Amino acid sequence: MDNFLISIKDLNKTYSEQKSFLAPKKEAQHVLKGINLDIEKAQIVSLVGESGCGKSTLANCILKLITPESGKIYFEGKNILEFNKKETFEYRKNIQMIFQNPYSSLNPKMKIKEILQEPLIIHKEDKQEEKIKEIISLVGLSEDDLKKYPHEFSGGQRQRIAIARALVLKPKFIVADEPVSALDVSICASIINLLLELREKLNLTILFISHDLNLVRYLSDKVAVMNKGEIVEFSNTDELFSNPKDEYTKYLLSSIREIKIG
Repeated sequence: MDNFLISIKDLNKTYSEQKSFLAPKKEAQHVLKGINLDIEKAQIVSLVGESGCGKSTLANCILKLITPESGKIYFEGKNILEFNKKETFEYRKNIQMIFQNPYSSLNPKMKIKEILQEPLIIHKEDKQEEKIKEIISLVGLSEDDLKKYPHEFSGGQRQRIAIARALVLKPKFIVADEPVSALDVSICASIINLLLELREKLNLTILFISHDLNLVRYLSDKVAVMNKGEIVEFSNTDELFSNPKDEYTKYLLSSIREIKIG
């Protein structure tokens, strides 16, 4: 387990669903079924599958926003599901989220400097000015941009700001949940390349959640395929795309359109 930053063992999550007011009996919906997944340090692992397969639920369990019924999630060898409040607070400094929609994930009433400073204040970090200037430069924006509001930026620039906010605490692990699906294709390519650059510069580990297999193929070291709450295949990217083993993986790959990203 030494080389794994995140290690998930036999994770299960069930939701109870009430069909209607006249049918009060609640039916159990198994969203995650015995999930096992190991993510090595400094790797980009993509999680793919159709809508409703459990990708976001798994991400929320890793982020400790949802509590599973059973299983274990290890971060640097420690089970996060056993963390107390203090340990959870420290864990959340090391694991951050890049959200799907850059138009709704930034507070429109806050200047960019305030947005980036907020997590630093919460975690009582020192040298806040220095850290803000460093991270805004790393995502390809200028110090002058810190004085502006989100509405003054394009969608791609807003996503760069969202990435800066996720990275300002210098986390070890990033969950990127469909981070480019709301962007134009040309802008999408620049954001993907930025993530690759940041992975190298900051030694980041990234869980990239997407339904776009072209992006996944370009970006990932490994790919996990989810279907109906289960990981049905997990392997190196080249191997998965050239020689898929599972029938569902073959079905997903049959729908790929070739798009040049680099």
